[in-house]
Amino acid sequence: MIFGAHAIIFSKAPGEARQLLKTVLKATAVDAGGGWLIFPLPPAEIAVHPTDGTPSQQVYLMCEDIEATIDELRSKGITFTQAVREASWGRITAIALPGGGELGLYQPRHPMALKRPGAASRAASRQTGKKAARARRPAGNGTAGKKAAKKKTPAHRA
Repeated sequence: MIFGAHAIIFSKAPGEARQLLKTVLKATAVDAGGGWLIFPLPPAEIAVHPTDGTPSQQVYLMCEDIEATIDELRSKGITFTQAVREASWGRITAIALPGGGELGLYQPRHPMALKRPGAASRAASRQTGKKAARARRPAGNGTAGKKAAKKKTPAHRA
């Protein structure tokens, strides 16, 4: 049974690329021996896209807010190889890898197979915020007034 995935980045500057991963992923690596560092990745998805060109593979890191993520990473010295561009499936850019190459970064707009970390707590927080807002409503502005307003016949139906 498959239990995970292992991605490999080939680099002409592996030490610097490993430092970049440490900064970007905010993770502690394990040494597999001889300085071969392996970093944990966030949960992942995999997809297959059609191509008329040479078949290839790409790795993209996903983020909630691409502009905020870019600002955070730039403040840590990370550089990007392209401006953010819009695609039907998300907002995309790429991180420059030491020694050449890129590591994709995108803010997804598509339905995701991956359950976003904290999604349940964010949803609960939004619900708690809505309940608190309802509790702060002034008298006479609560749900009773809304129910009465809904019962009125719209002018176009009269």
